[in-house]
Amino acid sequence: MRFGTRELLDIAIAWAALSVAFALFFGGGGRTILYRPGVLVGLLPASLVTAGLGFLLHEMAHKVTAIRFGQVAEFRADYGMLFLAVAGALAGFLFAAPGAVYHQGRSTLRENGLIALAGPLTNVALGMVFFPLELALGGTLGSVAALGVRINFLLAGFNMIPFGPLDGNTVKEWSLPAFVGFGLPCFALAAWALFGFSFF
Repeated sequence: MRFGTRELLDIAIAWAALSVAFALFFGGGGRTILYRPGVLVGLLPASLVTAGLGFLLHEMAHKVTAIRFGQVAEFRADYGMLFLAVAGALAGFLFAAPGAVYHQGRSTLRENGLIALAGPLTNVALGMVFFPLELALGGTLGSVAALGVRINFLLAGFNMIPFGPLDGNTVKEWSLPAFVGFGLPCFALAAWALFGFSFF
């Protein structure tokens, strides 16, 4: 798997911006950060690991799946959406769409659906990896693992929304049963991560 210079730069910038956005959001937004800047300083390293890893593996899952189907695939950051993510987090809401893996080549509707589905499922899997760590670890590491659970479940649910360029729309166009079967658990996990509902 190869990476171009621009692709690596886009990945690095998207990683940093998305990590800042999640740190701001979970830190309480701009008002909290204004009066308690230490909150952002404390959350940013954890966000770089959890949101950064979630973003990277999500996009790499798209890329790897597309390449396996014979596609040429590269990640491109959307700088307008990255700005919106940070600005929104300052205002207390989060809209995380840092960019996308664009792929070219002959593909079927099913292959496009599977390429799209690979990203959210990777976030679910990563959240499941962080979950037992949250239960087993205490202190700072346990808090980082808890953040990893919430961020990855949120990323999975958000990306499965059947709207515009989001993964859920592509999955729904391919197969409504697949969208329902995979989308509903992703939405439930995202709701649990965001509101603390008990599904377990």
